[in-house]
Amino acid sequence: MTSFSAVVMAAGQGTRMRSALPKVLHELCGRPMVAWPVLAAIEAGAERVVVVGSPDVDLAPALPEGTRTAVQPVPDGTGGAVLAALPDVAPGLPVVVLSGDVPLVSAGALEELVAAHATSGAAATMATTILDDATGYGRVVRDAVGHVERVVETKADGDATAEELLIHEINTGIFCFDHAALAEALPRVGTDNAQGERYLPEVLTLLRDQGAIVAAHVVDDPGLVHGINDRVALADVRALAQRRILEDHMRAGVTIVDPGSTLIDAGIVIGQDTVIEPSTYLRGATTVGAGAHVGPNTTIIDSTLGDATTVRHSYVQEAELRAGASVGPFAYLRPGTLLREKSKAGTFVEIKNSDVGEGTKVPHLSYIGDADVGPNTNLGAATITANYNGKTKTKSRTTIGADVRTSVDTTLVAPVSVGDGAYTAAGSVVVSDVPDRALAVARARQHNIEGYADRE
Repeated sequence: MTSFSAVVMAAGQGTRMRSALPKVLHELCGRPMVAWPVLAAIEAGAERVVVVGSPDVDLAPALPEGTRTAVQPVPDGTGGAVLAALPDVAPGLPVVVLSGDVPLVSAGALEELVAAHATSGAAATMATTILDDATGYGRVVRDAVGHVERVVETKADGDATAEELLIHEINTGIFCFDHAALAEALPRVGTDNAQGERYLPEVLTLLRDQGAIVAAHVVDDPGLVHGINDRVALADVRALAQRRILEDHMRAGVTIVDPGSTLIDAGIVIGQDTVIEPSTYLRGATTVGAGAHVGPNTTIIDSTLGDATTVRHSYVQEAELRAGASVGPFAYLRPGTLLREKSKAGTFVEIKNSDVGEGTKVPHLSYIGDADVGPNTNLGAATITANYNGKTKTKSRTTIGADVRTSVDTTLVAPVSVGDGAYTAAGSVVVSDVPDRALAVARARQHNIEGYADRE
């Protein structure tokens, strides 16, 4: 693997996105768009990655650790962007130029480009691709030995000859330059054009005019160099990225029953023999173990699911499910929830900021918030931890021991503790601690009024 520096151009205004958010910060499968080419360059072996932004946008929070940033002080084109980055690239190493709005370029494609550049003896190597319909793209004209002679634009009638329009090889806007050649030629690129900008491709012309070789390397998959200019293109690229993410998981041993209705963010880890049912979304920093069963109609966000866990028809956010835990259907696990091994959160159960012990079951119709529950406990239907004091606007914790059995419709008013092996009677409102192995009865004695229905 040949080391190189990468420059990612990300200072464009992206006006066609019609958004207050800069184009390169729009999300693509869980990552900001600009982070995709940066990560590809790092994976491909880049010694330094420099992202060039505009003065009014701080891109650093969206970038992987170690990424350098540079500022393009005025919007003077692609040449101006690379010129702003040159002081930060590694001296003597090839310089790969990427675009922050061309996110799907892969590490493999970059490795091949750098390798092709190293063996060609060229001062610059242009990444090209072949399109069946190249309408509107700049066509690559090669000389007799296959080097790049020029790039012909085709945006307006008369820009290219009929013979040039038959060329299907196009310029992708991705380049690999010899560092010294780029540093010498780029400052000589002028701004004598209608837009008053420095165009990076002009470097190729200068290099060729002084006798240097400008080579071309064909990227086999056009999808890798699909650019984004508006939200329609963003949706197109998202579909390509999502399909590749799903295929990678499936080839690694994950069953995805219906890829068309499944969304999985980039970077998510899923173990072998896990089944992902239709209409399931795995987002953020989620990991899923081996042999799990997730879905259908389930959303998991920033959560950890252990081996052999099951989650059906549920919403889980910032929670941890350990091996063998079961959730749903129709459960809601909120941030701070820990379900230990073989525990259960059943139908219409909501749990928040609570530690549920190994083998413990919360089968249905319950709310458990700010609680610590021991192992092998069973919380009956409609068990509620009343954790919020509306007068003081504070929350308190409930502690429930091991082997506890709460009967249906039990309310535990925090702060309160229920000892190991204790019971509660149905319909109890528990406001005081319950000793180990005791039965808490916290309800009024039943009193029947005879003939009540006959009274006028």
